[in-house]
Amino acid sequence: MIEARHLRVLRAVATTGSFSAAGRELGCTQPAVSQQMKALEASVGTPLLVRSGREMRLTQAGEALVRHAAGILAGLTAAEEEVAAIAGLRAGRVRLVSFPSGSSTLVPTALAALRAAHPGTRVSLEEAEPPESVDRLRAGDCDVALAFRYEDAAGAEEWADLVVRPLLTDRLVALVPERHRLARAESLAIGELARESWIAGCPRCRGQLVEVCEGAGFTPRIDFATDDYPAVAGLVGAGLGVAVLPQLAIESVRPRGARAVTLEPAVRREIVALTLPDLAQVPAVAATLEHLARAAAR
Repeated sequence: MIEARHLRVLRAVATTGSFSAAGRELGCTQPAVSQQMKALEASVGTPLLVRSGREMRLTQAGEALVRHAAGILAGLTAAEEEVAAIAGLRAGRVRLVSFPSGSSTLVPTALAALRAAHPGTRVSLEEAEPPESVDRLRAGDCDVALAFRYEDAAGAEEWADLVVRPLLTDRLVALVPERHRLARAESLAIGELARESWIAGCPRCRGQLVEVCEGAGFTPRIDFATDDYPAVAGLVGAGLGVAVLPQLAIESVRPRGARAVTLEPAVRREIVALTLPDLAQVPAVAATLEHLARAAAR
């Protein structure tokens, strides 16, 4: 295997014409230069220099290797500079996947702060709900996944292989039409909505809704289902049913014609940022996690 340090010595010898001059240029001794040249010739399996008294010249193989050495060493220098830039957050790329209500609330604040602090770091954003977003992280299709899970839900070990950065606890609230009999209530139990028409959200949220309602002794009659939170709010505002939405979603859609009412007992979901253990050591990824945490704390 050809080592970069040996190529640097060969190029210095070819430029200066002697081991001693190459040693002075490289800041090492003449014997050290000679030793490294012997190691390089052993690596390639052929002589690279012809020595004649005080003079030396390159063999055909030596000329070929010197010719390639310039490009190889230039490429290594460029690679070292790029890696140093990434390590120093002067450059870098992070692929972020987030669920929609996180994209419209936490992500903008976090990415604006990240860009201000590290303008060389670029972040791309795509949307996906868990578990799809978590699957994409494990498959290598993203670097950070903003995800959630409901309290007391089964499968708490589902993220055991990932680095989990807790961000906040998001409480679910009931969303009812403004003229609904419970619209002015300070809080309500989900069982009070047992006879209502329901508008459900994403598949995971839909499953949680059914589970909570069945825990309260009824099965919700779901007339509409959509992954789009503004559509849920619009349907409720039009008087077509009631819904249960996360507080983050309420903040992001500002529903018209509908009112949010606190649910008792509380139903919560945990919002987290996930990454792989190796990726957590990458400076740009670590900075993204930190700014997401700061955005959640505001």
